[in-house]
Amino acid sequence: MAQDPSSPSEAVAIVGMALRVPGARDPDSFWRLIDDGVEPRTSFSDAELESAGVPRAVREQPGYVREGFVLDGVAAFDAAFFGYSPREAELLDPQHRLFLECAWEALERSGHGDARGRGATSVFAGEGRSTYLIANLLTRPDLVASQGLFSLMVANEKDFLATRVSHRLDLRGPSLTVQTACSTSLVAVHLACQSLLSGESDLSLAGGVALALPQRAGYSYRDGGILSPDGRCRPFDARGEGTIGGSGVGVVALKRLSDALEAGDRIHAVIRGSAINNDGADKVGFTAPSVDGQSQVISEALAVACVEPDSIQYVEAHGTATQLGDPIEVAALNQVFQGLPRGSIALGSVKSNLGHMDAAAGVVSLIKTALALEHRRLPPSLHFQNPNPRVPFDDGPFAVNTASRPWPGAKSRRAGVSSFGMGGTNAHVVLEEAPTPAQRTPAQRPWQLLALSARTAPALEEMTDRLATHLEQHPEVALADVAHTLMVGRRRFEHRRVLVSQDAREAREALAARDARLLTEAARDGRCSVAFLFPGQGSHHVDMGRGLYAAEPRFREHVDACCERFAPHLGSDLRRILFPAASEHAEATRKLEQTTFGHPALFTIEYALARWWMDVGVRPQALIGHSVGMYAAACVAGIFTLEDATAMLALRARLIQQLPAGSMLSVALPEAEVRPLLAGRPVGIAASNAPSLCVVSGPPDAVHSVQAELVARGVECRLLHSTYAGHSAMLEPMLRPLEEALRRVRLSPPSIPCVSNLTGTWLTDAEATDPRAWAEQVRRPVRFAEGVATLLEEPDRLLLEVGPGQALTMLARQATNAAGRTIVASMRRPQDPQPDAAVLLNAAGRLWLAGAELDVERLLGPGEHRRVELPPYPFQREDYWLEAVAGTYAAADPRTAGTALRKRDDAAEWFYQPAWKPTPPPAPSAVSGERVLAFVDATGFVAELAARLEAGGSEVVRVVPASGFSQRDARTFELVPGEPAHYRALLEAVGTPRRVVHAWGLGPAIGGDADAALATELERGFHGLVALLRAIQARPVNGPVDVAVLVSGALEVTGDEPLVPARALMVGPCKVVPQEHVGLRTRCIDVRLPEDASKQAGLLERLAAEVRLDAAEPVVAWRGSRRYAEHFEATRLPSASADTAPLREAGVYLLTGGLGRIGLGLAEHLAAAVRARLVLVGRSPFPSPEEWDAWLRAHGEEDEVSRKIHRLRAMEARGAQVLVLSADVSRRAELESVVARARARFGALHGVVHSAGIIGARTSVPLVDLERERSEEQLAAKVHGTRWLTAALAGGPPLDFVVLQSSLSTVLGGPGFSAYAAANAFMDTLACERARAGGTQWLSVDWDGWHQDGEVPGASDMTLAEGSDALRRLLSARAEGRWAVSTTDLSARQAMWLRRERTGTAPATSTGAGHSRRGVRTAFVAPRDSVEQGIAAIWAELLGVAEPGIHDDFFELGGHSLVGAQVVARVRQAFQVELRLGTLFETPTIAGMAVAIVKSRTENMSEEELESLLSELE
Repeated sequence: MAQDPSSPSEAVAIVGMALRVPGARDPDSFWRLIDDGVEPRTSFSDAELESAGVPRAVREQPGYVREGFVLDGVAAFDAAFFGYSPREAELLDPQHRLFLECAWEALERSGHGDARGRGATSVFAGEGRSTYLIANLLTRPDLVASQGLFSLMVANEKDFLATRVSHRLDLRGPSLTVQTACSTSLVAVHLACQSLLSGESDLSLAGGVALALPQRAGYSYRDGGILSPDGRCRPFDARGEGTIGGSGVGVVALKRLSDALEAGDRIHAVIRGSAINNDGADKVGFTAPSVDGQSQVISEALAVACVEPDSIQYVEAHGTATQLGDPIEVAALNQVFQGLPRGSIALGSVKSNLGHMDAAAGVVSLIKTALALEHRRLPPSLHFQNPNPRVPFDDGPFAVNTASRPWPGAKSRRAGVSSFGMGGTNAHVVLEEAPTPAQRTPAQRPWQLLALSARTAPALEEMTDRLATHLEQHPEVALADVAHTLMVGRRRFEHRRVLVSQDAREAREALAARDARLLTEAARDGRCSVAFLFPGQGSHHVDMGRGLYAAEPRFREHVDACCERFAPHLGSDLRRILFPAASEHAEATRKLEQTTFGHPALFTIEYALARWWMDVGVRPQALIGHSVGMYAAACVAGIFTLEDATAMLALRARLIQQLPAGSMLSVALPEAEVRPLLAGRPVGIAASNAPSLCVVSGPPDAVHSVQAELVARGVECRLLHSTYAGHSAMLEPMLRPLEEALRRVRLSPPSIPCVSNLTGTWLTDAEATDPRAWAEQVRRPVRFAEGVATLLEEPDRLLLEVGPGQALTMLARQATNAAGRTIVASMRRPQDPQPDAAVLLNAAGRLWLAGAELDVERLLGPGEHRRVELPPYPFQREDYWLEAVAGTYAAADPRTAGTALRKRDDAAEWFYQPAWKPTPPPAPSAVSGERVLAFVDATGFVAELAARLEAGGSEVVRVVPASGFSQRDARTFELVPGEPAHYRALLEAVGTPRRVVHAWGLGPAIGGDADAALATELERGFHGLVALLRAIQARPVNGPVDVAVLVSGALEVTGDEPLVPARALMVGPCKVVPQEHVGLRTRCIDVRLPEDASKQAGLLERLAAEVRLDAAEPVVAWRGSRRYAEHFEATRLPSASADTAPLREAGVYLLTGGLGRIGLGLAEHLAAAVRARLVLVGRSPFPSPEEWDAWLRAHGEEDEVSRKIHRLRAMEARGAQVLVLSADVSRRAELESVVARARARFGALHGVVHSAGIIGARTSVPLVDLERERSEEQLAAKVHGTRWLTAALAGGPPLDFVVLQSSLSTVLGGPGFSAYAAANAFMDTLACERARAGGTQWLSVDWDGWHQDGEVPGASDMTLAEGSDALRRLLSARAEGRWAVSTTDLSARQAMWLRRERTGTAPATSTGAGHSRRGVRTAFVAPRDSVEQGIAAIWAELLGVAEPGIHDDFFELGGHSLVGAQVVARVRQAFQVELRLGTLFETPTIAGMAVAIVKSRTENMSEEELESLLSELE
């Protein structure tokens, strides 16, 4: 180690230590472990070895050792504390996580957790191989594909350990990762010492970490290897045959010894010297040790330390217990320590306790030895019974220490620590016990301010408990040192707590009991400005600030300065009036009541207090004074010099004293209400103090008269303690002499902004330097209320009252904009018994809580303070762990996984039919005490189902339909099925249930009038279900809510069950809602009730088990005793031929939505294929053919209608005939008119394609926004329109076909599509019902996406030509009922959408459970639409956050530029938009990105194109 030439004896102090090893989490527990001779080794069971992936054949081998050292909690990490997103934390090497936490802890234990004053801080560290990367991450090709190999390497590479610590802890000194195998961390210590002694660092962190995974796995012993045959490491013992691997982490904080002594640091031990070298080639092999290399490095370290070998009493050896290593190590030691008495130097090795910790071994040995020096004890080295005969103990002074014993007395206790790396890099450190602390001047302040802070509220609570416990366990610690360390040695975080206390016992009790004196707040640093408020007349009293004058030298200094300047003007020493002897108290009180002395005394205290605050770092950004308090403000602002301020104030006070007596009355009314009362009286407004508080003043009789009238009116008012009528006409005689005097002094513009008493707004330079204005200040009303409002216009302004009492604090809190603002008083009220010093420190604490900057060293007061070791930060850890994937890699091969969702080239493979799969029935189960909300009828089968659930142990609350809301009994409620308010009231009454059974759709269809029946079905079914789900999602829940929706007739399964299309609407929300809200698990269960009552009992049992399932298929059906799950069977459909397609030449075809994107495309296909006669129906008016030419001339070629006109003319040019009609298909009469007009025009009607409906962005309505009106908008064309179409066609001859254009949303759902999917499901079931009647081919097609030329297609979208061809194939195949068309593998899409599995990329759930939103300031708001949902899914995957809210800040969730680039790339790909990376930095929220996406996609697009692009599944 190089020596500083200017300080030959300079050494390095160990001022902080942190470690985690098996059996110990901190230095104290580690010392107990080693001093007690504990070996925390674990024997592994077969189950543990199996879980770790050790094959049976391996673990049953004779040489397999089932032993190891397990480091607890390696998966846990406080990611938010270090600014990592959950996903980053999962990818980060656990070694880096462990080292980060220990590095922080070492800094805090050193008392240098805060960056201020610690200088350049360096990091020297090393780690073992990243087995987490090898075993846990690279075995997951899905992860490699989604995150990228580069990201994984950056998160796990050895090279980045030290620099990662420097980056996350903001350390600006050298940062160097060290890799010398087993000697890594001791070499790091040596390099840290060099950095300190050369001056390039002022504080240094050094250490190492090693973690071998899986931890609960043994190893295979090989004869001649370095590993022990039985899992025990026996250094220097005859039975020693090797070591055993261990895991651990250790970090030391180092400073130059002189700096540590000067700063009052706690010193654990001193590094007198260190050295490193390499063996070179002078040994038997690369991995072998060398006697010469080891002896040379030890000799050099002793020489650098300037100590003789005989001054060493202990050596912590490398001690691997190998047959080669131990003899060489002792032989090398003997060469250095030759000639010393045998047995005079103790020898030990921590590897006997913990095994070989690889890169962490050296620093753990160092910490062990430092602790031994600190405790003055030699801990035992374990497993030593008989010396290894090959170890030359007889040739030197060494003896293995086998029992804990006192360290032998010596002039200086010293030790050596060795660490030798495989490959030949050796390190040795010479340690010495810490010097005895020098005598110091104790802290003089009787009261101390304890300040705690944490990143989160739970951490703050734990920190409080830890400190209370520490004070109880260490009664010897000086409270002043605790306060000093907390202030200067800890970083300030958002969640803060302060306590002012006089002694450690009092502090401990207050902390433990959460005493009311504990003040707690959450705030940010650097965002507040402080305004000083100087009180006026009436606040002063004898002994104001007396305690401060005695305890605070700086306060006393400024009081003395003011009193000395006032003395010539007053003819007496103010101090005798301010702080009189007990016998002179009454006389002093009388004098202070005189303005001559009262005002100067008030100024003195205010000015001295302001200077004290400024001395301790509180620099005001604004000032305001109340009446005479404005002089203190002006002096602090530099308008007056102190000499001039005291002279003018003394004159002002004398002039007031000479005036006739007056009175002042405080009135609890706004000024505007008081003024009329004063009319005609010699009384005026003296001050506007608060919105509803003012002061009047004038002659005593007049004021008393006003008082009497106010009292008679019941208005609160009180006389103020004043002998003059301040700010009234009675003061006018003094204005001229005061102004003349003011003109003789220099008035300067304010250096600190001030608020004027006269205007309540900012004081201008002209006003500040105008003598007339300062004279008027004594006469005109005080606009304090307006002034406070002006100050509070700054949102982060803190108000600090600087003067006696708390009057201004009270007034300021009454301001209209004062809610939630920090307003603090510096001094106590006269009657308050609290000591002045305690009140002032408490005020400082309040400012610190709110984020104000304080000069901590000055605040702590005189005396020498020491940094003491306090409990470190209580990390709020969560598990961030990705388990290894054993076995084949094929399941998630990134080269093939994505092919399942590629558009298939062969269109014949795009077709699917519903094909229900029989599945095993669920096993009967009973859940004791589980609350079930059952929507049932009062009697019948569903009522019996509720009873069956109750018999099974559930607590069932029944809800029955009624005409109003009421509670029938403790467990029965009535409500109107479609009334949202009733569901909210219901949940308010019963709370959020664990499970819901909605069975109002179970049983036969409702009879009677069809319209009335449909309305009832909608209320009891879809509308009621949506209202229920919306009510649940709006409430806070502790876990998932399972909602089982039981219906009859919603789905066709066997082909002979009665169908009720209105009930199919409930399938929509059942599939969609879980995609929007992970806490709402909805399922649809379609049940055909047996007509035979004897068979109902068995079905009841089966349904009771079904509804208790926590997670199952989204749609199932029960037919008799058979259970079916929804499935879609792929069916090849060949191309349509001319003789099989049911299209007629010149056939008449009606297309609702015929002028829309899909309708018009189909019309073009029909025109080209069969020269069809087309009836195109649209809701919007369209010009008649006679108006087309005029329209084109008026609107141009690019107009949307103009383009459609051209397309219609092109159809006619091919031989087609086109009739365009306008109609609202949801209106029966209009649709019947359309059908009649079509038949009248063309004489027939051969086919109908029903394409009408809401498209594009309006189809996506998330549950949170799904009001009744929005739902009805979706149902209008597809539900009501389809019904009226059916009715309109019923009276005529059969058609060739009726095609209902449905959507894959009925199969896949899709966020925001509850109502849209519901409406399409209605059409599916209605088509199935109509197809049974025969005659007309009724077909509902669940279509994939369509796109036309000029649009950006989705990955699975069909062109209009492809879609038209697909429809021809279906018609040609005489397809009826419900069919689905998916250009990609539909089962893969179902897996992705309905079971939240992701094909081709790794989903969030595949890389570990999502984590909570920790460290986020915004309230959670869920995604509101499919765009936000899609962005949220990308954020969740890349950040690892379970449910990011739309207003959460990307960077608060742990994001940074690298992850941001990935987010933007994913968003570009998912939404097909051009998005700049800067967008994320400009609007770092999901909501902001969604706006940017919509804006990007809507530029230069027509409305129809926009709707098309925003439609995901239409």
